[in-house]
Amino acid sequence: MPGPQRSAVGSFILIVAVVGFGAGAFAYTAGWLTPNSLTSTKLVDALAPPGGPALGHRRNHAKGVCFTGTFEANGNGSAISRASMFDTGTYPVLGRFNLGTPDPNAADPTVRVRGIGVQISAPDGNIWRMALIDPPVFAVSTPQGFYDLLKASASKDPEAMKGFVAAHPEFGPFVEWATKAPWTASYAEVAFNSLNAFIFTDGSGAEHAVRWSLRPEAQAVPMTAEDFAKLGPNHLEEEITQRVASSPQRWTLVLTVADPSDPTSDPTKAWPPWRRTVEAGTLVVQKIEPEADGPCRDINFDPTILPDGIKVSDDPFPAARSAAYARSYALRTSEASDYPRTEASAKP
Repeated sequence: MPGPQRSAVGSFILIVAVVGFGAGAFAYTAGWLTPNSLTSTKLVDALAPPGGPALGHRRNHAKGVCFTGTFEANGNGSAISRASMFDTGTYPVLGRFNLGTPDPNAADPTVRVRGIGVQISAPDGNIWRMALIDPPVFAVSTPQGFYDLLKASASKDPEAMKGFVAAHPEFGPFVEWATKAPWTASYAEVAFNSLNAFIFTDGSGAEHAVRWSLRPEAQAVPMTAEDFAKLGPNHLEEEITQRVASSPQRWTLVLTVADPSDPTSDPTKAWPPWRRTVEAGTLVVQKIEPEADGPCRDINFDPTILPDGIKVSDDPFPAARSAAYARSYALRTSEASDYPRTEASAKP
């Protein structure tokens, strides 16, 4: 990787914090944490900026805004999963637009990665939670690699990042996206991607490896980083609030089904664009609410909270994210008095 990418990486320290390590109740999950190895505590601690974490906030994706709406299922998803929210119908949703930063006061133009957390609830009690981001691939192939990236980014040793890049050639495509992809001025224009593979089980018991995306109905208007910076430090929240107040915003849920040869354990490797896709329905965002008083503030968008008909694959990240979300939640709930509440939210 050429020298200029080193400075680009330095400019995007916060973009490496993109798996949503920021909510939940403490737990060790799926056996990925072992003695003398990577732990959720180490991982969450590594996310903290030099001045320390923002107390009372998610340890990553700390800047965000809540939304409520619906998922309008068209029935097509039932071909590959028996999950009840794929049955034709309308299901309640709550969610959160967010930025990949541990700083809740970060200016929007300083954060490259945008995310969305979604919870879909079905009448039978099934719940599907997901956390998606806008890069087409992830930065590293393993949780340990992600931890190593955080440590290298924070190191004062000028050789630390060079050593990381040399050891992790899979990092290149993510940096390519981060430095060259156009920006947009609205969450409504963003396509969000699961990146991790999950296993869908259909009504007959057959299993399908799947990744999914939320593709916006709104037409994306590409812009440069310089032009986006002129819009102000909190433009994204202000813009989506005004846009949704004018009319609901929609995203199509697109399920991509893997071929047997496609990797399911490595989110740095994209599947070919000609793989089978299923348009399973539409996410409709109907109302935006500030996080301090909104319904998403205390929600853990743990990607391992899945309905019957969807389960984790051999991808190690969902379990790692679940444990780190849990650690973050334990910390921020213990710091509730440090969270800046509005007058309304502070009332008993």
